[in-house]
Amino acid sequence: MFGMGGPEITLIIVAFVLLFGAKKIPELARGLGRGIREFKDASKEIRDNIENS
Repeated sequence: MFGMGGPEITLIIVAFVLLFGAKKIPELARGLGRGIREFKDASKEIRDNIENS
């Protein structure tokens, strides 16, 4: 994944946990998931509009 091995990914995860704390990570993941879902819905709506016109 992006030319990174196991140690690099582990280091990034540890840094992420130290910066945000274990309690904050699920909230961030939920927000990221909502954002991705809204983006997909919006792009699907635009694609449907283009196909229908």
